[in-house]
Amino acid sequence: METIHHNGNDKIVLKRIEELCVEYEISTFVVGMPINMNGTAGERVDITKKFVHKLKCKFNNINIQTVDERLTTVSAHKTMNFLDVKPKEKRGIVDTISAVYILEIYLNKQK
Repeated sequence: METIHHNGNDKIVLKRIEELCVEYEISTFVVGMPINMNGTAGERVDITKKFVHKLKCKFNNINIQTVDERLTTVSAHKTMNFLDVKPKEKRGIVDTISAVYILEIYLNKQK
């Protein structure tokens, strides 16, 4: 749908998500969990877990699933290289393409 730029302020993200929930019939949030390549949980995992907790508190009627997002950024860059995306444009869309891969991982697990 879109990348929500938050500048470190979760309130901005939560407000925009709330607007999207009103606009669309959202039943599940899928959140990428930034696990380290060696399988350990670092600081980014802790930050993500805190954000997931905020989602659960604000949207307690919506299912929240987390997905291991390892290598999704690498896959996104490979996709952009394959599509010949210009380097200046890559920064603006890498998160969007990574999100597509995260959602795809989740949907494949549902099969």
